Amino acid sequence: MPRTNVVQRPRLIDRLNEGLDRKLTLISASAGFGKTTLVSEWVAGCDRPVAWLSLDEGDIDSVRFLSHLVAALRTIEDNIGGGTVTALKSPNPQSIESILMILLNEISALPYKFVLVLDDYHVIDAEWIDGALNFLIAHLPPQMHLVIATRENPQLPLGRLRARSHLTELRDTDLRFTPGEAAAFLDQVMGLNLTADEIMAIETRTEGWIAGLQLAALSMQGREDIPTFIQEFAGDNRYIMDYLVEEVLQCQSDQTRNFLLQTSILDRLHGPLCDAITGQVDGIARLQSLERGNFFVVALDDRRQWYRYHHLFAEVLSVHLRSDQPDQVAALHQRASIWFERHGLPDDAIRHALAGNDFGRAAGLIELAIPALRRSRQEAVMLNWLEELPDELIRCRPVLSVWYAGALLAGGKLDAVEVRLRDAEQWLETVADPGERQQGRPVMMVVMDEEEFRRLPGLITVYRAGLALVLGDVPTAMNYARRTLELVPEDDHLPRGAATALLGLALWRNGDLEEARRIFAGGIASVQQAGAISDAINGSIALAEIRIAQGRLREAMHIYERGLQLAAEHGEPALRGTADIYVGMSELCREHDDLEAATRNLLRSKEQGEHTGFPQYRYRWRVAMARIREAERDLNDAHDLLCEAESLYVDDFFLNVRPIAALKARVRVKQGRLGEALDWAREQGLSAKDDLCYLREFEHIILARVILAQYRSDRADRTLLEAIGLLERLLQAAEEGGRSGSAIEILVLQAIARHMQGDIPAALLLLERALTLAEREDYVRIFADEGRPLEVLLEAAEKEGIAPNYVRRLLTAFGKEEGRMLAKPVIRKPLGEPLSERERDVLRLLGTDLSGPDMARELRVSLNTLRTHTKNIYEKLEVNNRRAAVRRAEELDLLK
Repeated sequence: MPRTNVVQRPRLIDRLNEGLDRKLTLISASAGFGKTTLVSEWVAGCDRPVAWLSLDEGDIDSVRFLSHLVAALRTIEDNIGGGTVTALKSPNPQSIESILMILLNEISALPYKFVLVLDDYHVIDAEWIDGALNFLIAHLPPQMHLVIATRENPQLPLGRLRARSHLTELRDTDLRFTPGEAAAFLDQVMGLNLTADEIMAIETRTEGWIAGLQLAALSMQGREDIPTFIQEFAGDNRYIMDYLVEEVLQCQSDQTRNFLLQTSILDRLHGPLCDAITGQVDGIARLQSLERGNFFVVALDDRRQWYRYHHLFAEVLSVHLRSDQPDQVAALHQRASIWFERHGLPDDAIRHALAGNDFGRAAGLIELAIPALRRSRQEAVMLNWLEELPDELIRCRPVLSVWYAGALLAGGKLDAVEVRLRDAEQWLETVADPGERQQGRPVMMVVMDEEEFRRLPGLITVYRAGLALVLGDVPTAMNYARRTLELVPEDDHLPRGAATALLGLALWRNGDLEEARRIFAGGIASVQQAGAISDAINGSIALAEIRIAQGRLREAMHIYERGLQLAAEHGEPALRGTADIYVGMSELCREHDDLEAATRNLLRSKEQGEHTGFPQYRYRWRVAMARIREAERDLNDAHDLLCEAESLYVDDFFLNVRPIAALKARVRVKQGRLGEALDWAREQGLSAKDDLCYLREFEHIILARVILAQYRSDRADRTLLEAIGLLERLLQAAEEGGRSGSAIEILVLQAIARHMQGDIPAALLLLERALTLAEREDYVRIFADEGRPLEVLLEAAEKEGIAPNYVRRLLTAFGKEEGRMLAKPVIRKPLGEPLSERERDVLRLLGTDLSGPDMARELRVSLNTLRTHTKNIYEKLEVNNRRAAVRRAEELDLLK
């Protein structure tokens, strides 16, 4: 019988064919279970065109991922993806979802159905790609069927996809070789003439793991004493596989062995690239030979131009390379870096230069790549590269030092910002006249971009202004911002706009809201004129927050809407910052008591993906959702969300006048946890006799709430008088600062306090003042959130004819709350699939404060294994986060 390359697996091919009418086929199994081989066999007989994308770690960069996706699709349709490529090259980066929508629209125009395969999906460990995939599946055109091959379950709504019959799944148990398939593999593919007992022994020992069978078969080839080998084939699986791989390598010629070891540094194998690495000239032929010989080589394209090693095999080869040829590793990476640079692949060139510790070369490549990184907003990529370089090398490159400082500042790593700025500044002091540097340039200084070097003085001062502002040093921030305006030419709009905006933000911190708004708006106009649309959108968020503090809710909403319009006008409705705008719009809708619209806006921002938000987006989103839950009287969930937000908090240039700790204290008061709220006040050093300032105004308002709650407990007149006195001083400060938003809340609390005192007329006068300020902006929740104490006062106000239409609307909101509470109970269905014992162990640790790495150490498993267990738990409990998993487990009594 002639040998074949693969074992025919009709039972699995039929499963894959049946899944073509669904949206998604998920092939999720451990390494070495033949996922890629199975899909390749199916593709060969599929009656639809197939686009194949094998992912690698470099695809964690969204631009690279989308470029590779378009390239894969062009193997079946030459002209597809033109709009996507144009969007990727745009100087104003778009969101993943907006670019995917462009691509999906092009796919929708195709006159035929096809299949897209995403192979090795697990190698990209990033939240953005899970969000992008969710979006892709949700909007999948009927022309396209998606296949994902992965070692780990992706973060997708698998339960919902199953329920809607949109999903076909193949798992370890499906892919494992049956005894018949193992026999066919060993006999027909590997050419071994084994007895039935010998085949059964190998199949039993490997448990049908295909990679294990292949390793065993390679070791048996050429052996005369097969029965003895099989008899000795026992023991711990990890050590057995190490032994087998050593046997495979040791059986190869020196030339083949060197080729395998030296090319193991590459994520992707290409004939000319391998030749450059090894110094040989037969890379293409050798790769084709390895593929024919089943040497764990996977073709990445139909033309057999690009390959990769099986990941486990590559890891073993890499270990042996470092052991056998340690002095060659750096040189191999250097050759790879040179090849990638010459072929226009700077990210791969930089990665190999860093891996080979060729830091001088890496620094030069990074400096040349900075303009492209800035255009595509890949500050995080730049920061990761720069952090791998030795300090002494960065210090002699002033341009690199300044942009390093900027990346650190953007990433919230404030401690090192000033150090990097000083590193650059020393060269400016040494070379006073950049135009005469050829004679006076210090020997060690390296500058790749002369024009960028001339701009450094202004960039340094603007970064120092930003750093001072984040650290709360307002006078220093204003001094540096003004210095920037002196240094930067009138026509250099971006740094001038940034400096002007920072001046406005500094005034905002001082509580001068109107002047802050005026100056900040001017700075943002300059930034927009410079073409920095995403930064302009970010500025609109701050402008809206200032208007909200001034009690101008309608104008704040208009600012948000103009920000979205600005993004749309530039063809980028999901531009970075738009996710934050939807969060802001949600908060306004919540205040107007339109909780459905508030939730829709938050979901809209979530659909766009966290990458379309700024670093503060993750905690802001949770704070906004917590406020919705508070309005729904789900105080436990509100508190949990605030705790989650607190762990994600990132400081930035914008003023945070509502600290999360204060919001938690507010919820604790409502929960009756007065002791914890009093602890918060003590920890923050707050008292009713403090000198007042705008920065702590919200905290003092929460302190007044805590004191009023304390009065309800101790009924001591001095406690109530203390709260009334604090509120009177707060009201005066808020009114003098034009902060109507705060004034309304303070007046409401004053009314409640006077009502507690038994002074109903005074309470109604204060309430009337609050209603007068609030009615024109349609405030609702600021009243309704106070619950029954304020409802009683509103009923009294209605009888007195105070703002009758508005009061009736507010009382309706209280009625809606009762309706929500009556509709709140949810019947939980029991757990469908039971948790394993190991999953129960993981679940118990999820209820602790341990981090992921700590839990992995406690359980003595790898972090990847822990993640797999956690994903399985989430799927079985039908939740999507740790907090929800613990709550669901408590409901089902699973934590005992």
